[in-house]
Amino acid sequence: MASDHFDGKRFFNPNGPALEPFSSVPRLLLSPRARWPRHIVDPPIPIPDRGDAPALVTFVGHSSFLIQTPEDVILTDPVFSDHAGPGGIIGPRRVRRPAISLDALPPVTLILLSHNHYDHCDLPALRKLARRFDPLVVTPLGNGALLRSAGLRRIEELDWWQRAATKATTITATPAHHFSARGLFDRNRALWSGFVIGVEGRQIYFAGDTAYTGLFRDLRRRMGPVDLALLPIGAYEPRWFMRSVHMNPEDAVRGHLELESRLSVAMHFGTFQLTAEGIDEPVLELRRACATHAVPDQQFRVPSSGESIHVR
Repeated sequence: MASDHFDGKRFFNPNGPALEPFSSVPRLLLSPRARWPRHIVDPPIPIPDRGDAPALVTFVGHSSFLIQTPEDVILTDPVFSDHAGPGGIIGPRRVRRPAISLDALPPVTLILLSHNHYDHCDLPALRKLARRFDPLVVTPLGNGALLRSAGLRRIEELDWWQRAATKATTITATPAHHFSARGLFDRNRALWSGFVIGVEGRQIYFAGDTAYTGLFRDLRRRMGPVDLALLPIGAYEPRWFMRSVHMNPEDAVRGHLELESRLSVAMHFGTFQLTAEGIDEPVLELRRACATHAVPDQQFRVPSSGESIHVR
């Protein structure tokens, strides 16, 4: 495969900040970490009706969104387990419960899986979704075998800028600056991406996990402005390590501006303590960054658990 991000064995980021080596992990683990609460209880919120809007986007938690369109019910990076780790039973513990339980989901027709990290790819949840709904899964190259191990049968693997062969909803895989791994020996054997979802003339951008590079300007140039951008704002400290894999809130605001997004919504915060910053810091820093760049709060929203947004 001729590619500017695959060397025949492993995928890589063709530009932007270099990833830190595994030898840096002990230093990362010794970094001071803010203390998070053990549990935050949010009241259950029923899913509102889509009405005549082209899409209704509901924040389930972390990077999981339920996106309802006239033809599809889409889940992004569905994670419902108590821990972001092997089997959903070890690893970073969930502080906030999913806003919608796995059993309460409407029939899911399409799953968008951005990469294979445990806080984005929850195999126990995927097994249940496979048994209940037999959804199509659209994912970057190299993730098919892992998904088939969870019982999923309908899988379409895409390279960056390829489009899935869906009927009513267009799905385009877009570049991200990140990495992949499930264990110690499979680093970058599978690709990572974001997605642009096209429905009834509207565009929804789901960034997955990404560092800040020139990819937002390139996406805007290729795809045009987006109506709704779902952008990560958390898991960014210490910066010496995380800058090559995750945006901070300042980066997210710059991404919002470069995408010319009509509305951006924050994600990847307040659910799992993955890095050093406090649970409230991403939101506070986002508000500061919006003020610095003269972005009104209503143009870059922080969703509450279970909040829904109509895309019109």
